[in-house]
Amino acid sequence: MMASLKACKVVPGRGHGHALLQRRYTRCQRVFLTTSSSTAVSQSKAAAPSSSAAAAASPSSSAIRVRFAPSPTGNLHVGGARTALFNWLYARNNGGTFVVRIEDTDTARSTRESEQAMIRDLRWLGLDWDEGPQDGDEDNEVGVLGEKGPYRQSERTTIYQELAQQLIDEGHAYRCFCTDEELEAMKAEAEEKKLPPIYRGPWANATEEEVQAKLDAGETYAVRFRVPKDDRVEIDDIVRGRVGWDTNTLGDFVILRSNGLPVYNFCVAVDDAKMEISHVIRAEEHLPNTLRQALVYRALGFPMPTFAHCSLILAPDRSKLSKRHGATSVGQFKELGYLPEAMNNYLAMLGWNDGTEKEIYTVEELSEAFSLDRITKSPAIFDLDKLKWMNGQHLRALDDSALADVLGPVLSSKGLASSGSDEHVVVALPLLREKLELAEDATDEMSAMLGYSFEDTIANASDKNCQKELESGGLKKVADAMLARHAEGSLGAAISEGNLKGLLKDVGKELELKGKGLFMPTRIVLTGRSSGPDVGEQLRVVSLAEGAVDVCVGLDARMERLKAWADSA
Repeated sequence: MMASLKACKVVPGRGHGHALLQRRYTRCQRVFLTTSSSTAVSQSKAAAPSSSAAAAASPSSSAIRVRFAPSPTGNLHVGGARTALFNWLYARNNGGTFVVRIEDTDTARSTRESEQAMIRDLRWLGLDWDEGPQDGDEDNEVGVLGEKGPYRQSERTTIYQELAQQLIDEGHAYRCFCTDEELEAMKAEAEEKKLPPIYRGPWANATEEEVQAKLDAGETYAVRFRVPKDDRVEIDDIVRGRVGWDTNTLGDFVILRSNGLPVYNFCVAVDDAKMEISHVIRAEEHLPNTLRQALVYRALGFPMPTFAHCSLILAPDRSKLSKRHGATSVGQFKELGYLPEAMNNYLAMLGWNDGTEKEIYTVEELSEAFSLDRITKSPAIFDLDKLKWMNGQHLRALDDSALADVLGPVLSSKGLASSGSDEHVVVALPLLREKLELAEDATDEMSAMLGYSFEDTIANASDKNCQKELESGGLKKVADAMLARHAEGSLGAAISEGNLKGLLKDVGKELELKGKGLFMPTRIVLTGRSSGPDVGEQLRVVSLAEGAVDVCVGLDARMERLKAWADSA
């Protein structure tokens, strides 16, 4: 196919033989269309539609190569993370290859620090890649995995320049010597005349002598792609269906800047082709870029990949998700205590489902169920409450050992444990698990269990349960009974033996109290609060933490403070 296109090379002459180029380009284009394995690139009158999107969604697994190509200009946004996840799931579902490529041609904004942060975030999510950057040495340098690199665009400049020269040689591109001032003047004139904002400069039809004179003078130039007129480009998008553009709406566009660096749409098309990417799965905001990329593919004789443009992720108010809506980067959610399993589960459900009512998936279940034809067209809404709920589902599903590993560092950071293996943490796990949505939630509950807020609780007029017990005198009666049993040692023994219920039965008979009239005041005097997990289990946690955790208020200290209140009541 490349040989067929090379046969279209134009012999320079007045206007670079533009009319001849157009006729030869059209003929070569038709040959390309009948032999290419692209999704669909066509002149509407000359090319038949390609295979359906449904068929494209299930190609041979050996041919599947997908990529995630972030720009290292900031943190990994949840939208980018979803794109990476969809590509990873599709590759794993079909036994394909997942490539990570760093698009760092924006030299003013791209940083190695950002690149490394994105790589860390991808690894935290568990999205391992088959080709691309690899963890390096102690200096955080990044190595390479795969044979189709380099995998940073900044290291592929020679490739772009060689192919840009090929396009010039074959008449598909030309050198443009317009200055910034001239281009601004053209733009202003187009706006004044209400014309489409396309290039109308003189260099598309310059003679060879005019071009050579500029080169001899050492003037810099950009390289523009020559867009064929009266043409149409169409693709069968797996998500969007048939999508097409008329080339007359597009002016000749820059593919190489005057500093020799490639423009996004050129290097993306070149990289995808050179890396043999079979499926381009990305956000729908990239759909308009497809026209330019398709033209580059066609001019260079590269087969087109299959496209799947996924819906955008919007905020609850249906605006673009941004920092004003709270956390939006993967790193932020990691710091807030979200699990990677929950993030993957939630991101997968933003614009995809397997046709069932199921919501909670393991990564393995997702990779087995995922398919491109189940991606929806409608925008997905990022609901933080739903993410928290889902994170809680995954947290509570962890076994005790895994949950202790997650909660240990969080509790340790607050001085509530030395590690997740502390005996009081192990005993507290069933109590902490009940209402977890974030790992951080465990610190609030553990702090409440180890602390003793009795004085605050009885002073809280809005605590109706406590106020009722104060008014009825039940709180004072139970307090006196517990103080007496603590003094004789039976309270401590009941807690150690796990027999607090037996002790309460005796207290109930003595005070002629039962049900809530007995249990509520008991809870308040022993734990210092009117709600929480099982009282006996809380006190067991306290007994194990006493002496090991500075903030723990042991039984003796609790009874001392309770006695001070009871004596003054």
